[in-house]
Amino acid sequence: MLRRSLLRALPALTALPALVRTAGAAAPARSTLRFSWPANAGPLHPHLYAPNQMYAQAMLYEPLLRYVEGGQLAPALATAWRAEPDGRGHVLTLRPGVRFTDGAPFDAAAVVANIRALLARPERHDWLALVAQIEDAEALGPGTVRLRLRGPYPPALMELALIRPLRFASPAVLRPDGGISAPIGTGPWMLAETRPGQHDLFRRNPHHWDGPPALEQVLVRVAADSNTRALALEAGEIDLAYGTDQLDADTFRRFAADRRFTAAVSPPLATRLLAVNSARFPTDAPAVRHAIARGVDRAALVRHVLLDTEPAAGTLFAENFPHADLGLRAPDFDRAAAAALLEQAGWHLAPGERVRRRAGRALVLDLCFTGSDALQKSLAEAIQGDLARIGIGARLLGEDSATYLGRQKSGDFGLIFAETWGAPYDPHAFLAAMRQPAHADYQAQRGLPMKDEIDRRIGAALAGTDEAARAEEYRWLLTTLHEQAVYFPISFLTNKLVHRADLGTVPFGDTRYEIPFDRILPRG
Repeated sequence: MLRRSLLRALPALTALPALVRTAGAAAPARSTLRFSWPANAGPLHPHLYAPNQMYAQAMLYEPLLRYVEGGQLAPALATAWRAEPDGRGHVLTLRPGVRFTDGAPFDAAAVVANIRALLARPERHDWLALVAQIEDAEALGPGTVRLRLRGPYPPALMELALIRPLRFASPAVLRPDGGISAPIGTGPWMLAETRPGQHDLFRRNPHHWDGPPALEQVLVRVAADSNTRALALEAGEIDLAYGTDQLDADTFRRFAADRRFTAAVSPPLATRLLAVNSARFPTDAPAVRHAIARGVDRAALVRHVLLDTEPAAGTLFAENFPHADLGLRAPDFDRAAAAALLEQAGWHLAPGERVRRRAGRALVLDLCFTGSDALQKSLAEAIQGDLARIGIGARLLGEDSATYLGRQKSGDFGLIFAETWGAPYDPHAFLAAMRQPAHADYQAQRGLPMKDEIDRRIGAALAGTDEAARAEEYRWLLTTLHEQAVYFPISFLTNKLVHRADLGTVPFGDTRYEIPFDRILPRG
């Protein structure tokens, strides 16, 4: 399986099972799970994005096909599917007897209504190539849908498994303006209550087609930062912390050593990285980008900041992701070699100076991060120190999330933190989004002389029907991005969970953004 083979391929993670500890006597089964999240769940429109929280959308809304560990697809709301001979369509057989939580039937008409609602506002979804590829959806009968495409698009079925935007609300709640009147899906949970800044309450769907969850309800308290969450877990005010950065690494280690709690780390799920701006001084110079690649010690970042809860990443995607096993390797950390690259490019360090100059201009860049993210701040400070040792000045800009997002869109950064999206997005959907100017990836690549060719080849990789030719396009793309040093991969992201030891069994979800509340089995 994909994630298990990743675990074997990454020695840094092999020690992580030692972090798992369980203890505690049997306790009565609980009916309510108390969880926490940094923000309210949002309006929970299945087709839209922020402020909708992905974990909550996945609780209410289901896909036609479900991504499972190992990169495969399994039946969900569709039980069977077949591609049409010309590659321009897919026929899906829907699961019989499924109903929305308002009692309306989930049928071909409901699928068509949702897909046409998406197509009515394609500008909302320009990051996802499948939306642009869908020409229409049509009901071939109450239980059969045909998805008609403008041309062959091999990743289509994988993108049907995404949390958004191709999931389904009851047709009764779809509004002509593109909104919804209520969050009504087919999923194992229903939103029962939301209190801004306080909590969201989800109750189980007693009529779910796969049977109701063991838990009766999930209460999600709003906890804006990891310290508040850790204190709540310690005090027994919440039962579970789950996610990539819901607890800082030091706090996670502390809980892992405490027999009152169970702690676990998932296999790698995505990549934590810095995007390096090729269109802005001074990182528009290849020598500067390559010096950064040699001069920042990622092993030390993983050891001292991430505390080995994430394995070091030397490539944009882990090798066991599709099309990514190319033998690419990050350059070795070598401070002297990094300094030599800068010297050869004309960046000299005058006696008594700390920052190199060339033609009177200082080698200083902006390193941007989310100010409220303590982990990003710690990583940024460590990276700033490494850059200083080779004569590169880094201004740390920690800002609110809206300003940070604005910098990603405008390209107003030298280095900026980013993440790949993980399965089932990587690599195809992540590459597709590189063509959109509103993404940091586009801005980071904008100064490359081969940017137009990169965008063209992404299109060829996504739309081609010859598998060997598609593989060659992926090879060229990933190799070129690697050689141009427009990304500095830091680590492979993992999910971490900590829960009170008497809770029961808490599995990891198949993707980074799905929390399997419906598969939690309370002790008792």
